[in-house]
Amino acid sequence: MPSALITGITGQDGLYLSELLLAKGYDVHGLIRGQNNPKLDLVHELLPDVQLHTGDLTDMSSLIRALRVSQPDEVYNLGAISFVAYSWENAALTTDVTGKGVLTMLEAVRLHAGDDPASVRFYQASSSEMFGKVQETPQRESTLLWPRSPYGVAKVFGHYMTINYRESYGMHASSGILFNHESPRRGPEFVTRKISQAVARIKLGLQDDVTLGNLDSRRDWGFAGDYVEAMWRMLQQDTADDFVIATGETHSIREFLDIAFRHVGIDDWASYVKQDPRFMRPAEVDLLIGDATKANEVLGWKPTVTFPQLVAMMVDADLEAQRAGW
Repeated sequence: MPSALITGITGQDGLYLSELLLAKGYDVHGLIRGQNNPKLDLVHELLPDVQLHTGDLTDMSSLIRALRVSQPDEVYNLGAISFVAYSWENAALTTDVTGKGVLTMLEAVRLHAGDDPASVRFYQASSSEMFGKVQETPQRESTLLWPRSPYGVAKVFGHYMTINYRESYGMHASSGILFNHESPRRGPEFVTRKISQAVARIKLGLQDDVTLGNLDSRRDWGFAGDYVEAMWRMLQQDTADDFVIATGETHSIREFLDIAFRHVGIDDWASYVKQDPRFMRPAEVDLLIGDATKANEVLGWKPTVTFPQLVAMMVDADLEAQRAGW
C-alpha cells in the first residue's frame, strides 16, 4: 500500500485528492495546522480513514515529525495562504507560508529521504497567478512569469525552488501550474463560490443582492476534482517535470453570473449585482487562459467537466445547503 502525505488537506484540493488516493488504495496522511482548526470536523466526517498530523509549513521540526510517522512515498504540498486579496493585506505572512513554506517542506523531504533523494516524490501546487501580467496567450510552461500580487510572487518563489531542488539534488519534484479550479467545496471568500452562494440565497428569498469587484476579469475555470487527478498523474511519471493544468477556455465574471442566474430562472441579473471598488485588486490580472497540451500528451489528462456544468454544480450544491439550513 503506497503512502501519501498531503499538506493543506482541509482545502478543496486536499479533500478531493484524499478521496482520489483512498480510492486507489493509498494510506493517506494529512498535515493540519492548529488544534482548533475549524475544518477539522469536516475532514473527520468526509475522510475518516485519513490519519491527521499537527504541523506547520513554517516549522521544519513538525514537518520532519510528520514525515517520520507517515513514511510517505508521495508528498503533495497544497498548503498555502491561497486567497489572493488577503495577500496584499498580509504580504509578509503570505511570503512565509506560501513561499518560504515550500522551501521548508522541500528541505524536510530531502533530509527525510537521505541517500536516495528521489525515493519520495514531491508535488508543488504552483498557480496561474504566477503569470500575472501575461506575456503571451495562451500561457504555457515556458511563458515568462510576471506575478501581480504578493500571493503570485510567493508562488513563483516556491515554483523555482521546486525546480532548483529537482536540479540540485535529483529529487523527483514536480509542479502543477494549475489555473483556476472551483467546486462546491471552494471557500465562500472566493468570487465563484460567493456568486453561487448568493444566487442560491437570492433564489430562495434569503438575500437581496451581491456586491462584487471587477466583472470583466477573465479566467480559465475548471473543476477541482479533475485537477487533482492531474496532480496524481504527475507523480506517476518516471521523470519529474512541470505542467500547466487548464481547460484552454476563458470566461468572464459576467459569464459566470449569466449561467448561475439563468440556472435558477433569472435572466436579467443587473438589479441583483452591485460593484464596489473595495473588491478591486490593486494590480489586476485581466486574462488567464492555459495551454495544457503537454499535460494531455505526457499525462494523458483532459478536463471532464465543462464550464456551464461547473457553475450549475456549484449553484445546485448551495441551493441544497441553504435549504438544509447550513
